[in-house]
Amino acid sequence: MENRRVVITGLGTVNPLARDVDGFWAALLAGQSGVRRVARFDASDFASQIGGEVVDWSGVPESVVDKRGSKRFDRFAQFAVAASVEAVADSGVDFDSVDRGRCGVIIGSGIGGLEELEVQHEKMLARGPGRVSPFTVPKLMVNAASGNVGILWGLRGPNSAVATACASASNAIGDAARLIQRGQVELMIAGGAEAALTRLGLASFCALKALSTRNDQPQRASRPFDKHRDGFVLAEGAGVVILEELEHARRRGARIWAELIGYGMTCDATHITAPDAEGKGAAEAMRLALTDAGVRPEQVDYINAHGTSTELNDISETRAIKAVFGDHAYNGLVISSTKSAIGHMLGASGGVEMIATVKAIETGWVSPTLNLDEPAEECDLDYCPLEKRRAEVKVAMSNSLGFGGHNVVLVVKAFEG
Repeated sequence: MENRRVVITGLGTVNPLARDVDGFWAALLAGQSGVRRVARFDASDFASQIGGEVVDWSGVPESVVDKRGSKRFDRFAQFAVAASVEAVADSGVDFDSVDRGRCGVIIGSGIGGLEELEVQHEKMLARGPGRVSPFTVPKLMVNAASGNVGILWGLRGPNSAVATACASASNAIGDAARLIQRGQVELMIAGGAEAALTRLGLASFCALKALSTRNDQPQRASRPFDKHRDGFVLAEGAGVVILEELEHARRRGARIWAELIGYGMTCDATHITAPDAEGKGAAEAMRLALTDAGVRPEQVDYINAHGTSTELNDISETRAIKAVFGDHAYNGLVISSTKSAIGHMLGASGGVEMIATVKAIETGWVSPTLNLDEPAEECDLDYCPLEKRRAEVKVAMSNSLGFGGHNVVLVVKAFEG
């Protein structure tokens, strides 16, 4: 049976640049950075004291969830709910007029409720096990985001969470698309959420020596593909999209942002944190996604790169792109890294980057790779350095490469009826 077509009808985000898609896209194109010194806790004794923080966050608006209810969500789930509310509103779907049993949720997270885990652990040590909150497990579990989003609208279709580190959101989107293609559902809320910018989260990544220590120049710290990069910037937030079966979207007169046409995933199977040096796994995931999409490499106009600003990732991803795209990698293929502006949101990254990819198709603008002043050796492709660029983007790719060797690639195109 031929796969059903999957379209994107709604977008929603909370991230270090903005709490909505329009604000995020405007700031991204303007070359603004959401990276700053950490303000939520005293990070003065950390090697890395900067992050992509969602500032002045007071929880999900009470118009959506009352204050008491919002406090029963860890920060990462609050981000997920808020982004989902925006995406649903953007899509215009009225869940009272569709079959809720044919609508579902997949929201990924690399870590889940880390802040709740820290708070309750400290409480147990200081005051004893009897003082641990009964909401601890419901707040820290990785599926808390997807579960709460499903509850919010009473969606009875498939509901799950993906935990594949930095590939989580893209895996969630790809898996959700598969359910639609196979006729199991009509609509899915999909993406990722993360709130690991906590004391333990920051300390743990510092211990890995994975983070930038450019503490005196936070907005200059995330510099993918640049010779002077010194690590990624830990960030938080959520990115969520609404996926729909084409005819379902048409029946309700939905606006269609783009069509999701390809999904590929592989594992490097070489190291738990380091990518394959030659990018073989990433390259194969790209090939699989292109085959799934029925698209030739030379038809791809834009790649939203994983682009973390780490020495190993940037080179291995560049090698993978060259291996797949050949001469086209140097002739007409534009690449950029959203992480240069917002930092690395771990399991939420792929959701926000899918939004940036869709907006590039919709607006004809490619967002810049900030701080790319001097390309590193071997990083010799067109990464759209420093400033946005006009470009006709009909077919685009979004790469997500995670700890554990997870490689996930999504391909989207401009919608044609």
